[in-house]
Amino acid sequence: MNKEQKVIDYYVLCNKLKNVIRTGRKYRHVQRERVESVAEHIFGVQMLAIAMKSEYEYDIDIMKVIFMIAVHELWEIIIGDFTQFQISKEEKKQIEHEAVHDILKDLIDWEKIEKLFLEFDEHKTKESLFAYQCDKLECDLQCKLYDEEGCVDIDKEKDKDKIHNETIMKLFEQGKNRSNMRMSFGQIKYNYDKNFLAVSNYALKHKIS
Repeated sequence: MNKEQKVIDYYVLCNKLKNVIRTGRKYRHVQRERVESVAEHIFGVQMLAIAMKSEYEYDIDIMKVIFMIAVHELWEIIIGDFTQFQISKEEKKQIEHEAVHDILKDLIDWEKIEKLFLEFDEHKTKESLFAYQCDKLECDLQCKLYDEEGCVDIDKEKDKDKIHNETIMKLFEQGKNRSNMRMSFGQIKYNYDKNFLAVSNYALKHKIS
């Protein structure tokens, strides 16, 4: 296979992410004609990373972060978007890694790109930790935007979360709406640093749309 064909094949594969809808939004009964695709989520995470680096002056390689975010959900091209309730964490990790390897294996730089994907997945280096926090906060901010549009059915949310998480149910009982509950839960679960926590808290207290 020549280089031109490899470029086209990789592009066409990745282009499919424009049509892979974020499963969590369907699972959460977002009442909207169109919810974001995986490709749009990736774009949102990258833009958030640029803004966080700009305003808080992190000592990181931002180009590495942007590259890492670009490939962090490549596996969804092949297997789609799974929620945490559909598959075990261990099984999910295995099929993700296998899918990413299959997608990248024909590129000359496949090892370098796959290494970035695996680095993000471990989120132990400063760049991968930063990218991971961007990924999680972007989900919370998008949820806030959907909430402000009035397209989240809170009763259906409670029915879903009652089954899966006591912490989430306690937040609901405190009168949290969907997005504020999500952000409060994220602050507990994802161990944001002080800057990500500050942005999350600001979004909790203000209208952002």
